[in-house]
Amino acid sequence: MQKLNFPSYSFRFKNSQNKIAVFDELRKKFIILTPEEWVRQHCVKFLREEKKYPSSLINVEKQLKLAGLTKRYDIVVFEPEGDIRIIVECKAPSVKITQDTFDQIARYNMSLNADLLMVTNGIQHFFCRMDYDKETYIFLRELPEYTRK
Repeated sequence: MQKLNFPSYSFRFKNSQNKIAVFDELRKKFIILTPEEWVRQHCVKFLREEKKYPSSLINVEKQLKLAGLTKRYDIVVFEPEGDIRIIVECKAPSVKITQDTFDQIARYNMSLNADLLMVTNGIQHFFCRMDYDKETYIFLRELPEYTRK
């Protein structure tokens, strides 16, 4: 798999039906390794190891209803009280991050109301803080580390 713009992490792999699978530590099972999954696995490790977010507060690939449609978010990080702190949208490294990507995560956030957004294709990472009063987001240099409120 392609080298990504994250620190180097170790992963468990296995061959499953002639496809490579990676062990997802949060879901506690092997997942077929696609380019997007490679980014998602790195991002989870980044959140846990670099930004110190507890595994118990990170949720991966769950469905949500959005205007009557079923969508699936990549990663959500919760506050201990249950509010959503961060939504992460992961794309494959070959997918260019565009305004459409930000529009997608903004649509998800209309029902999730996260404080922070992260968009990554594994090569480029964008971090934003929501400004609900001005109905916009403010780009950040980096994602803040975990702190209890």
